[in-house]
Order: sequence, then C-alpha cells, then structure tokens
Amino acid sequence: MAALAGLMGGVHCVGMCGGIVAATAMQGQRPSIRLLAGYNLGRIASYTAAGALAGLVGSAAFLAEDILPVQRILYVLAQVMLILVGLYLAGLNRSVVLIERAGARLWRTVQPWLGRVLPVQTPTQAVLAGALWGWLPCGLVYSVLISALASGSVASGALILLAFGLGTLPNLLAMGWAAGRMRQFFAHAQVRLVAGLSVAAFGVWGLLPLLR
Repeated sequence: MAALAGLMGGVHCVGMCGGIVAATAMQGQRPSIRLLAGYNLGRIASYTAAGALAGLVGSAAFLAEDILPVQRILYVLAQVMLILVGLYLAGLNRSVVLIERAGARLWRTVQPWLGRVLPVQTPTQAVLAGALWGWLPCGLVYSVLISALASGSVASGALILLAFGLGTLPNLLAMGWAAGRMRQFFAHAQVRLVAGLSVAAFGVWGLLPLLR
C-alpha cells in the first residue's frame, strides 16, 4: 500500500520535489547521477527515520494493556487515512493536502538549514539536502505516517515509510523523457482511479473486522 501510494502520488511528488531535484542534479548542462542519487538517499532516509519514530510512539500505546481504546483509535485512524489517500490518488478528494498545514511550523525550523547546503555541488551536500527536504510538509507522507504510528513497531514503521519512499523514486529519478511519459501514464484518470480505489480498499478491508 505504501509503495503504491508513493508511486501513484508521483505527480504530487514531482510538483513538490521536482524543482529541488532538478536544481540538485544539474551540473552545467547535464544531470549528475551522483547528486540525484545522493538527494534521494537523504530524502528516503528521512522518511524512514520519521516512520521509525512514529512506530516507536505507537509502540507505547500497543504495549500498554490499560489503554486499549488508544490502540483501537490509532488503528481506525490509520484505516481512515488509507481511504482518504486512496480517494486523493483517485482524484475524488483533496483532504490529504490539507494535512500539510500541520507541518508548517516544523518546516520553518528546517528550511534555514537547507539554505546552508545550497547550491549543491557534492554528493555529501546532496544527501544533506535530501535529508532536510524529506521534512517538507507533505499530506501523502503524513498520511502514511499514521499507518506507521498504528503499526506499533519501530521496525514496521520504518519499513512502511521506506516502501513509500522507494515508491516515489521512479518519478523523481527520471526527470526527462521517461518521467514525462510516466507522469502521463500515472496522471491518466482511469489509472489513478483504479490505483486510488485499490489503496482505499485496503482501508475498508481493515475496518471490516470492527463491524462484525
């Protein structure tokens, strides 16, 4: 689910990260594979760290037997967010985008540090830039983080965000001809509808046991 959300959210990801990816990768007239790889390595590392942190926070609720309602609330919230992500990817709802406002304060703290590593000229700077850019407010990332929180495990939370990050790679690695073709394919209404409803179905399936 997380990988599919990252892949099908490619148009959104390119819109938010495409500018810095292009600026990071370009050296002269040709893109630098090393800088592009470094940027994505740092970005996905930040996602994975955030997922691990969310899993750690969630594990406290799952380990405490006396707060079972909290566990159930986290579980239901994760399934609802899955449904909202699916509807967003299908082009039927934009509630996920509104969640980005929640991270505005954190981004104001991180953004000045990003300015210190720009312009990117070395792979190390690219990794740092990607690691900082990974904290950019993103409704898709925040939605998947809810699933990491509900996983109740550091390892599971990290793997969920790692899968999401890897899902975003095809659209961000290929910024030229191939990316254009891929964006056209993923932006097709029927493709987005099928993929989005598939993600939403995971959320509905997760809620079914609670209705029995």
